[in-house]
Amino acid sequence: MELTVGAVLDGKVKSITNFGAFISLPEDKTGLVHISEVANTYVSDIRQHLTEGQDVKVVVLNLDNGKVNLSIKRLEANKREDRPARTAPRPARTAPTPPPAPKTADQLFEEKLKQFMSESDSKISSIRQYSDHRTRSRRR
Repeated sequence: MELTVGAVLDGKVKSITNFGAFISLPEDKTGLVHISEVANTYVSDIRQHLTEGQDVKVVVLNLDNGKVNLSIKRLEANKREDRPARTAPRPARTAPTPPPAPKTADQLFEEKLKQFMSESDSKISSIRQYSDHRTRSRRR
């Protein structure tokens, strides 16, 4: 059997390294599944996804000077495409809301005035409490 790019093969995990897994292929050939080609998610430890002796399906990515580059995750992507469509419709996406219009000078002034009045009322209130307290102390 001639290896060709895109061919789907059955193999067995021969050995595992930190950068990938060597896969035994038919006709005593060996190929490498790089750690980035194991799963569709980030793989920090390949041993969480593969074990030595495990049977796997792989697709041939590249043939380079006798080296065979393989992928497992690209087969998973093809499986997802072959699935039937959802029966329930997806919710409609709403258009993003535009940013608020810039405030006019009058609006900015009004906001600053409200803030000033609030702070002023707070200060006056604390001064009144202090003066009432001193006045009561002297009357006794």
